[in-house]
Amino acid sequence: MAILPLHATAKALIAATNLFDVDTALRLFTTDAVIDDPSTGRRFEGQPGIRDYIEIYFIGYHTVSRVLSIETIGDTRARLRIDFTGDFGHEIGLLDMSVDSDGLIARIDADLG
Repeated sequence: MAILPLHATAKALIAATNLFDVDTALRLFTTDAVIDDPSTGRRFEGQPGIRDYIEIYFIGYHTVSRVLSIETIGDTRARLRIDFTGDFGHEIGLLDMSVDSDGLIARIDADLG
């Protein structure tokens, strides 16, 4: 996979989840990536965990996301402010995303509260 700049990786993730394209979204993550989302009460670890997260909370709730802003925090971290709508209603949340040296997502810490 070609190395994507941090913002392009973030936008590619949102585009893939909006299309409910789990396989494309998974290719953006390291094999041992973590999504920590306190609003779900769970941490999602590795490719199987990331797949579950996308299938449950994006596909299952028909979630459509829109990037409101991306704040770069160094070369490997960004804070995304996202507008989420779906079967749950509407909310705006933050995703702190870290990438590895290949530009793959290593960790997302969600603040959707």
